[in-house]
Order: sequence, then structure tokens, then C-alpha cells
Amino acid sequence: MHIHFLDPYQPRTSPIHALDSRVKLVLVLAYILTCALTPIGAWPVYILLLALIFSIELLSSLGIKFVHRRALLAIPFMLAAFPVIFTNGQTVLFSTHIGSWQLTAYAEGLERFISVALKSWLSVQAAIILASSTPFPELLQAMRAIRIPRLLVSLFGLMWRYLFVLVDEALRLMRARQARSGESGKPGARKGGSVAWRARIAGGMAGNLFLRAFERSDRIYMAMVARGYDGEIRALPMPPVSSPAWLALGGGGSLLLLLLLFGILFWG
Repeated sequence: MHIHFLDPYQPRTSPIHALDSRVKLVLVLAYILTCALTPIGAWPVYILLLALIFSIELLSSLGIKFVHRRALLAIPFMLAAFPVIFTNGQTVLFSTHIGSWQLTAYAEGLERFISVALKSWLSVQAAIILASSTPFPELLQAMRAIRIPRLLVSLFGLMWRYLFVLVDEALRLMRARQARSGESGKPGARKGGSVAWRARIAGGMAGNLFLRAFERSDRIYMAMVARGYDGEIRALPMPPVSSPAWLALGGGGSLLLLLLLFGILFWG
């Protein structure tokens, strides 16, 4: 099977890959919701959620290293929460002056920051497992099966497909530039001109890429309309959810609910 380099799906033989896509989607959304609603500072619950996601990573045959390497996507979310360390609190950790500003770090703010960072990290790992163990067309079918609005599902599907169109046009532009780029016979000579010249060329290529991708997407859409497209991509009906899938859904949902209640009762 040919997998595009942009496609996160990783074909494996594992129970997670074989699980019904509707069940996986519901459980991942429930896991992310559990992480979001878990109270700040509920460290035992965070440890249990971390152990749960580690177990799923091993069970999926993806490996912890594979998921964690892609989970670096959570770093911007962590950095966005960094200023909460310096918000109002009771216990002062340290205070420093930066010019005319005084920054005071609080223990409560640090606790909040670590909690938000862990929630983001765990949620991104769950999303990566879902995308890596489920083909995207099956995800779209699962979204429609759990009654996500048709317009949103269509937007997700078209954005995914046009991403490949954009990359294809970008590769064409890069090949054309490389084919027209001469090389100097002098040893150590650089190809191209100054930094300003390179920036101007890159800007022109970006504009050209936008126009070409827009025109091509318009042609694709007109071809889809000519073939009867009315806003929804039709597929064969999904089979009924099997008994093992229902068992996985009930067991996973009950476990997440217990973890959430445990956190709210003792740290809420």
C-alpha cells in the first residue's frame, strides 16, 4: 500500500487498528474531554491517564517513541500557557526585575502551568494514535456516524484533500525552479543571488503557488459538481458495531468517567 508522506496513517496489525473507527473516535474525544475537565493539580489522575495512553501506544504497535516524536506538536500549547506562572497566587517562588517590570512567580501558577502542559501533551498523544491507526476516509465516516454536522465533515474532508493538491503544486514549482537553476563551475560558488533576491523569489513563488492551487481546486470542484456532488461524499453504510467494540466502548468510557470523578471529588 502506497502511503503519502503527509498521511499520518501507519498500517499495523494491532487491536487498536482493528477496532471500529466510531468507537476509537468516541473514546479519543472522551479521553481529551477527561484531560480538559480534570482539576488542576490532580497528579494521581494525570499519572493514571499517562499510564493509560502509554498502554494504548504499546498495544497499537506504534511505539512510545513514534508517538512522542510527533507529540512535540504540543510544545506551542505549553509555551502559550507559560505566562500563568506569573499570575496571581499566594506562595511566591521568586521575584525579579526586567527593566521597569517586576515579575513574580507563584507556586499556584507553576502548578497550573504544569497541569495545562500535561493536559495538552496527553491530548495530542491521543489524537496522534487516532490519526495513525485509522485511515482518514474511515474517520470521516465515523464523524457522520456519530452525527457530527454534514457541513463540518465536508470541510474536514475537502481541507484534507486540498492539502495534497497544495503540496503537489509546491513540488512542481520547486522542480521547475531546480530545472532552471544554473550552477557555477567555480568551486565553492553559491547558487542564486543575495538574501534579498532569494526572499523576492520565494515571495513570488508563494504567490504563484496560491494562484495555481486556487485555480486547480476550482477545476476539481467544478468536476465534482459535474459528477453530482451536493456537499456530502457518499460511501457504503458502515456495518453495525460489533459486541467486542461495544465492550471496548463501555469499558473505556467507564474507566475515563471514574478517573474524572476521582479527580473532581478529591481535587475539584
